[in-house]
Amino acid sequence: MKRYIPNALTLLNLLSGCIAAIFAVNGNFTWAAYFVFLGVFFDFFDGFAARKLNVQSEIGLQLDSLADVVTSGLVPGIIMFKLLELVVADWSTLDFENEFNMPFLPILGLAITLASAYRLAKFNVDTEQQTFFKGLPTPANALLIISLPLIIEFQNNDAINAIILNKYFLIAVTILSCWLLNSGIKLFALKFKNWNFKDNATRYIFILLCVVLLVVLKFAAIPVIILLYISMSVLNNLTSK
Repeated sequence: MKRYIPNALTLLNLLSGCIAAIFAVNGNFTWAAYFVFLGVFFDFFDGFAARKLNVQSEIGLQLDSLADVVTSGLVPGIIMFKLLELVVADWSTLDFENEFNMPFLPILGLAITLASAYRLAKFNVDTEQQTFFKGLPTPANALLIISLPLIIEFQNNDAINAIILNKYFLIAVTILSCWLLNSGIKLFALKFKNWNFKDNATRYIFILLCVVLLVVLKFAAIPVIILLYISMSVLNNLTSK
């Protein structure tokens, strides 16, 4: 019976992603974000459960990536599409016999979905990524993208909103996102083999700083946390050498 628990959690991740996609398509970014958060929660604990119950399997690995393609790939791609659609509504459109009519540039946002799928495929065949990640994990990237509409909605800062709702900023974030997902940067994984502080000092410090940043900056903390994650990983790589 216990061997089904991790896969059940993975399917809950996929279900959360499907619901988030529906909300995102309808422009309800807040609820889309909530379900992405829920999906990322399930995504963390399915692997944790598999390791603790010693029921890791090839099916579980493949199922996990398929769920992540939706929750952490499709949903952020849709959200970026919708954000770009908001700021470039007056740009040129594609129009084939009046059957297909939409702004062309927002389709660029779906590059995040393609880059996420490619990153997950590489992860599945890369035997090195057991204790670290190469490139930004798709859940972290998804949190980065969904933080943008949440900052607009809840931070109530006109200067920050003007930056986020700038087409060049959104294009730059899209390109950076795709690059980070498939870069060769080694990033530490939040996988605890034990609870010893010495063995997990980087992870404990990172989690503590995340809590402080979230309390102080709220949703605006998410991009800062992603930057912190990359910076700490690079520093960790340099010190380990």
